[in-house]
Amino acid sequence: MKFYIIIFISLLSFTVSAQEATLLAEVSKNKLGVNQRLKISFTINKQGGDRFAPPAFKAFKVVGGPSQSVSQSWSNGKVSFSQAYTYIIQPKRKGELVIEPATIKIGGKTISSKPIKIKVLDAVEIPKDPNDPNYIAQQNIHLVAQVSKSNPYVGEGVYVEYRLYVSNNVNVYDTGVTELPQYNGFWNQEIKIKGQPPVKKGEYNGEDYRYIVLKKALLIPTRTGKLTIDPMKMDVVIGVPSGRADFFGNVITRNVTKEFASAKKIINAKALPLEGKPEDFTGAVGDFKFDVSLSKDALKANESAQIKVAISGKGNLKLFELPEVVTPVELEKYQPERKEKVRVTASGISGVISDLYTIVPQYKGKYKIPNISFSYFNAKEKKYYTKTTEDLFVDILEGKELKPVVNTTEVEKQEVVSTGKNFRYIQTKSNFVTAKEDDFYKSILFYLLLIMPLIAIPVGVFVGRRNKARNNDVLGNKLRKAEKLAKKYLSEAQKQLGKKEAFYEALERALHNYLKAKLGIETADISKEKITDILESKNVDSTTISKFIEVLKSSDFARFTPITGTEMEAEFERAKQVIVQLDKQL
Repeated sequence: MKFYIIIFISLLSFTVSAQEATLLAEVSKNKLGVNQRLKISFTINKQGGDRFAPPAFKAFKVVGGPSQSVSQSWSNGKVSFSQAYTYIIQPKRKGELVIEPATIKIGGKTISSKPIKIKVLDAVEIPKDPNDPNYIAQQNIHLVAQVSKSNPYVGEGVYVEYRLYVSNNVNVYDTGVTELPQYNGFWNQEIKIKGQPPVKKGEYNGEDYRYIVLKKALLIPTRTGKLTIDPMKMDVVIGVPSGRADFFGNVITRNVTKEFASAKKIINAKALPLEGKPEDFTGAVGDFKFDVSLSKDALKANESAQIKVAISGKGNLKLFELPEVVTPVELEKYQPERKEKVRVTASGISGVISDLYTIVPQYKGKYKIPNISFSYFNAKEKKYYTKTTEDLFVDILEGKELKPVVNTTEVEKQEVVSTGKNFRYIQTKSNFVTAKEDDFYKSILFYLLLIMPLIAIPVGVFVGRRNKARNNDVLGNKLRKAEKLAKKYLSEAQKQLGKKEAFYEALERALHNYLKAKLGIETADISKEKITDILESKNVDSTTISKFIEVLKSSDFARFTPITGTEMEAEFERAKQVIVQLDKQL
């Protein structure tokens, strides 16, 4: 038994000694304020090292250390070993400072680490307790929204990516998004991230960080001016160093839950240039190909054919209308069938959209389908393009003949022939008869007017009592007044029922106009959180507030999702009830 143990230890020592010795220097941050501290660790990956010599730290003051830690593990027949020497240092001055190499002797050979550059800036504000976990979390974790372009044209795609940066000083154990960003003024499409997002390496403010991509989206501005991308918020469970170590020298960490929010982003959407703008331009922005084709150019009467209008390429394919095909009246044309084969990626929308028209000829003959033009704006070249197709001809080989049109504007003159019977009889005498005079007295109208005052008196008494009871019903009057007010503000939205985009724009505008009229503030330019705070200050109950905010959010999301007419009517009723409840409380 002792023999096997000796063999095992020998193999273990041989495996460790077989590794190439390296001395690695790592710092907690590469950029800091002159009044801040950083941690530097020198790690050797091989046993047997002695006479470790730290750098001189000429430009730094050592405020802690050295502390040593040893780690050794055996996995799948491989042994890993590391021994670390850790210091806490603080810069003495501003500027670009260099931490010189440390050395260690191992097996008669001296191993050196690489020098590290540190950028020292002006002093920063530090809390009373630098070891406060909340402060450490704030310094080591950042939620960042990165936008591909801040000054796009209207209709030009913008890519936004939300990244969570985590330094090597802390560990993240759990994350959860608490509030998604709002994209007011944009057409937006989320880009799905397949599976668990991988951890990548990158830099944040010049320092080395790990990061994951949480959310991607493609945004297309739909109006000019400054458009706001609201922050995304999330809760993160972080393990931060507590400043203490256990019996074996390992740093004890403490879990802290902290909310992080990305910075608000402003996109300045530019209007498309007026110079060179074609008359048939309908808002297409990108780089496209245009084609019109006919499935058959020869057919019989009542036999159908298809005209395909297709636009392919890259750009805002879902945000403009295709040119309409105009056919002769002899070719019966049906409503087109829209087909889309597009995909949304970080680089934009690409693919093909097409309208398929069915035509059925009625008469024999040869007919021309006039050419069609399509115009678009290329944002990269800052130039308009117009593409025009050739005329199409369809030959109807069999069918009814089209009768020639008779010109009815010319009338042939003819002489009037008298036959002696053209004027047969002309009246020369008349008989005058006096009309019978009706007597008003004792007529039906006479008795109706006589009885009407007797009927009006009890009716007036009844109406007066009902109005009095109604006026005394304070709660009922408030409810009726609120319903009338809701109908007033929602009248425009009611007119747009069935038209998704127009309906939800009118609905959102009605809600903002109501608050503006009731509270005397401009709510269209403030966030939903601010609206919530204002309503809470007016003693509106939380249930009504949440319903109001929910309707506002639904108006934003529903514009870009498939919605039926029934769902629009339900949303209209919900908005009406919310305004009624708000008015009762305000």
